[in-house]
Amino acid sequence: MSAVPGYAHGGGQVEVEVVSEHGEVLATIPHMSYEAGRTRVVKKYLEAGKGRNYSIVIRNNSSARIGVVVAIDGRNAISGRKSYLRNDEEMYVINAYGNTKLDGWRTDAKTVHQFYFTERADSYSKKTFDDSSAMGVIAVAAFRGKERFEYLNERSLQKFPAPGSPGPAAGKDAAAGASVQGRVQKPEQAQREAGTGFGDEQYSPTIRVEFEPEQIPFARTLIKYEWHETLCRKGILRCGLPERNRLWDEGSYAPFPPGYPLPRGLR
Repeated sequence: MSAVPGYAHGGGQVEVEVVSEHGEVLATIPHMSYEAGRTRVVKKYLEAGKGRNYSIVIRNNSSARIGVVVAIDGRNAISGRKSYLRNDEEMYVINAYGNTKLDGWRTDAKTVHQFYFTERADSYSKKTFDDSSAMGVIAVAAFRGKERFEYLNERSLQKFPAPGSPGPAAGKDAAAGASVQGRVQKPEQAQREAGTGFGDEQYSPTIRVEFEPEQIPFARTLIKYEWHETLCRKGILRCGLPERNRLWDEGSYAPFPPGYPLPRGLR
């Protein structure tokens, strides 16, 4: 498991934010929040800015270390493998009352390649694994640790293949990805779908630690990011014409009273 630097922070639960490359928190639109067994599930929408880098900030506001599985477009952000948000996947470990900022796809213990919003065809998931089964979703599953744990010596994370050169595991997923699709999409809808690209290299050191997570996550946050026009089309954003000022904006002609015979051209 990979430990990331933690910084003191107060609060009551795990929080997940998406921030711009300038550190601004990107506004999200609540969709639903519910309990699924022992897991608290939160779903939100977010407007994606085409070509813009982004990072994920996760805050652990509890008094114990937690492990978080982070998946982008359905792929684990550390290993690149298809993610099901399970406790046996590679995860980041965050200290009690700490937080971390995740900037990209991890390729070794000291390097990530930046997340950026892009078209579906240019996304890391589609381009490398031909997988679009969870496109446009930032997912974080948070696990509490079991009582017993110990630190290990620092180790390098296993490097996963760069775009265009999938290894054996990636090849298996690529074959399955084409058949494990969700609802059928029209070609033009798929082309407009937002995804996350494999961007520039960035220094991001971690250390390898032992962390035994519980079976079930206590929290899951799912953020569905879409282009502005897609959010408008779905009715998530109100994108109609601006409201007219009744005194300033020019109006139309005076209307006829109810029941008054209309001229022939208006009937």
